[in-house]
Amino acid sequence: MESFFDLRTTAKRFRFVAVLEAITWLALLIAMFFKWVLGHTEAVAVPGMVHGIVFVVFVIVSLLTAMSLKWAGKVTLLALISSIPPFGTIVFERWAVRHGHLAELSDTGTTTARVA
Repeated sequence: MESFFDLRTTAKRFRFVAVLEAITWLALLIAMFFKWVLGHTEAVAVPGMVHGIVFVVFVIVSLLTAMSLKWAGKVTLLALISSIPPFGTIVFERWAVRHGHLAELSDTGTTTARVA
């Protein structure tokens, strides 16, 4: 089994950051519960900042991955849009693997982009 922390390839770095972005979304959602339901107004300060930083990193990694793996504009746009809803990056990453957009992580093993 490959290590999740093996970041030697573009596709593996993309996967890592996509999962990290989803985890920080979860942390922010939990913090928002504490803020809005339990009244702890300071609860979102740290998770919000961390999620914001990881969001920006995801956008940058998505653009670098798109250039490296020669994604079509539609695929790149889907990657960027996936960072907006909670856990969208995981959904996009799974879709990209199934459709051959993430090189060695995909079954096809090719780096040519197909738009499905």
